[in-house]
Amino acid sequence: MDPNSNTSISNTRNRNSNWIGGTINTSSDPSPIPHTTQTQTNLLFSSPPFFFLVLILYPSRGDATIMETRDDVADASALPYSYSPLPAGDAVAGRPATTTMVVPGVVEMEMASRGPEFGVSEKTSGAEEMVRLMGGAAGGEAFPWSNAMLQWQRTGFHFQPERNWMNDPNGPVYYKGWYHLFYQYNPDGAVWGNKIAWGHAVSRDLVHWRHLPLAMVPDQWYDVNGVWTGSATTLPDGRLAMLYTGSTNASVQVQCLAVPSDPDDPLLTNWTKYHANPVLYPPRTIGDRDFRDPTTAWRDPSDGDWRIVIGSKDEHHAGIAVVYRTADFVTYDLLPGLLHRVEATGMWECIDFYPVAGGEGVDMTEAMYARNKGVVHVMKASMDDDRHDYYALGRYDPARNAWTPLDAAADVGIGLRYDWGKFYASKTFYDPAKRRRVLWGWVGETDSERADVAKGWASLQSIPRTVELDTKTGSNLLQWPVEEVETLRTNSTDFGGITVDYASVFPLNLHRATQLDILAEFQLDPLAVDAVLEADVGYNCSTSGGAAGRGALGPFGLLVLADKRHRGDGEQTAVYFYVAKGSDGGVTTHFCQDESRSSHADDIVKRVVGNVVPVLDGETFSLRVLVDHSIVESFAQGGRSTATSRVYPTEAIYANAGVFLFNNATSARVTAKKLVVHEMDSSYNQAYMA
Repeated sequence: MDPNSNTSISNTRNRNSNWIGGTINTSSDPSPIPHTTQTQTNLLFSSPPFFFLVLILYPSRGDATIMETRDDVADASALPYSYSPLPAGDAVAGRPATTTMVVPGVVEMEMASRGPEFGVSEKTSGAEEMVRLMGGAAGGEAFPWSNAMLQWQRTGFHFQPERNWMNDPNGPVYYKGWYHLFYQYNPDGAVWGNKIAWGHAVSRDLVHWRHLPLAMVPDQWYDVNGVWTGSATTLPDGRLAMLYTGSTNASVQVQCLAVPSDPDDPLLTNWTKYHANPVLYPPRTIGDRDFRDPTTAWRDPSDGDWRIVIGSKDEHHAGIAVVYRTADFVTYDLLPGLLHRVEATGMWECIDFYPVAGGEGVDMTEAMYARNKGVVHVMKASMDDDRHDYYALGRYDPARNAWTPLDAAADVGIGLRYDWGKFYASKTFYDPAKRRRVLWGWVGETDSERADVAKGWASLQSIPRTVELDTKTGSNLLQWPVEEVETLRTNSTDFGGITVDYASVFPLNLHRATQLDILAEFQLDPLAVDAVLEADVGYNCSTSGGAAGRGALGPFGLLVLADKRHRGDGEQTAVYFYVAKGSDGGVTTHFCQDESRSSHADDIVKRVVGNVVPVLDGETFSLRVLVDHSIVESFAQGGRSTATSRVYPTEAIYANAGVFLFNNATSARVTAKKLVVHEMDSSYNQAYMA
């Protein structure tokens, strides 16, 4: 096989057609094996268009080229219902037919973003995972996890399927009184695979979930290698259109359309793929495997048509966002120029593009028609290079098809992150029931793949978070757990008023400490702060020693999932602030989360994560921490900064798990002005019963 031969697609216009694919023959038999397109039986059919196939054989390479040329193209068949504003019968009228060439070849092996094609799930660095799969753990022997340890890791109130692998949240939407969450799912095991389907669950309150049958499976040539990430759009008549990325039988990334088979079904149990998928192919200037994850569509008042954004990268390894216009979700025009581009940021996955304002959520289409000058637009991209979600605030000019950041120094990929820990491939949706924007994020595992297989599942979704503009700073988003999470609170204990001397630890007496919602506000001794002339101006969460380090004004905060037996080497996860003071008297606050002592196991990833968080005059150091077995989600300063960790204690579990206040500063006492610990009930999600 020629490792330099890549699948390629060229087209002059992204016109929907009954595209004929081809399979790659990797055996010594040179005979090409054509793949026959199978349409969905739920759709109405038109007479098939006239075409002919030209097969070119390469006996020495064992691949095949399949070319489709159309002399006459019939209109697309009607969808189960019409798409506003055009009826389905007229949706493609008058639009010229195009010639599409498909050249399947040998796909170059590389570390693909939906899980490396070596068969290794995205865990840590890829290289370390390969070491583990080859028979050992990076940095030591594989830890001998007991069944009790592995069972303890399963969460009580975070969303996760009953078993197997999960990654990106897909198509979240509110429909006929139900919240829907779709997600990338491998029904065959606890590792990523090339047959990813869409899992599906529904909820009345974003907390208690009912699992449903798989919404879509990879059963067509255009998505046989995976039904990948997509987004839902609510049409003016209340019905839904779902756009998603399909990975074809030649590993080309194409965009596909699906609709509910029964729009009257509030559970959206069954879905119909459009018979003439794909509706979008990669444009000539974009790689065949760099074209994925369409956004929710919005309408532009200038022409009444819809817009979607898709992420990619250019030949210079700059991340880019491109915009398409469509009147019917079937035929698309690529708008000239780029919505945005940032040098050296690589492939942009899972782009999200939406408006924010203070106080409540904003629907994108409503914002476009209202032209509210107080609205700014969030551009978010999941960076394939470093596996983090970056966002920036900016201004959107639809007439120019351009988005410009408010601060070029904090542009997408070089500035703020949604979360400084384990959080990726996130997606928001507008909730019309409560006029809020809700954010989901994939929280993957950081243990070994071997451990995932042993426990039978991998990955969580973050707690759903509301997203608003921080009007006090004007430069940040505020993320906060949806209010429904508070319904799970049970026993509550108020520890407010405790003062912790420097170099001290204070235990909190709790009944259980593995499912918690903790709210805290800390205040440093103001006299001690004034007495410090300069301290730790070069501090960095990731490189400055973590919670064990000592400075004049920090670290101080909480130790969660900490061994109650309080041994010197006991397991603990630290969530804390660290205050640095410059010679000019200016104070900088760091919000950090230290996983370095979270587990005695050495075949897991343990880091110190975090960054600077704005603390304004008159504000205390405020913190909210959600503890749910193997996940710790923390929110600082009302959600200006967040950090999520996956942790795998071996001893600080069940009754041995505890919580401590700690102050490792050398010159200042700290007082917990407010400290309320709520024990949390489980959400007891309902399994699907066939």
